[in-house]
Amino acid sequence: MRSRRALIVSFLALAGASLVALGAPTAEARVGYESPYTFEQTFGTAIRLLRVDLACKITEKDPDSGYVLFEYTSTESGKQIHRGSMEVVRATQGAHVSVQLATLPSYHEQMIIDALARKLVTEHGDPPPHEKALPTPPAEDGGADGGNE
Repeated sequence: MRSRRALIVSFLALAGASLVALGAPTAEARVGYESPYTFEQTFGTAIRLLRVDLACKITEKDPDSGYVLFEYTSTESGKQIHRGSMEVVRATQGAHVSVQLATLPSYHEQMIIDALARKLVTEHGDPPPHEKALPTPPAEDGGADGGNE
């Protein structure tokens, strides 16, 4: 009887832990931006935006991997510090940027992305034109006479 009760209690504890794990928030970026500028331009400008323009403390950065961890203070939350992350990923044409501030509404993330887009234009001018693939010339079949003249 006692072992059966212990088994039921153990089962309920595991089931409860599973429900908590399933209901836990995931660390997904809610706001992203496709930068038409190079990875290097985008990453460098993002660092300057966070550190100089937004006065964020950068706690960790890795230019090779393209991520930055920072501390963000919102005027709405007084002096409370919110931990954030920004990731810049190389893309075929430019770079993809994602921002996450998990403890704040997503419009804070959007504000940072919008500021980055404006700063990129201010610092680097109009985006570079996308390289278009050249059309493939039609295959030469040599004509009706087999290509012999």
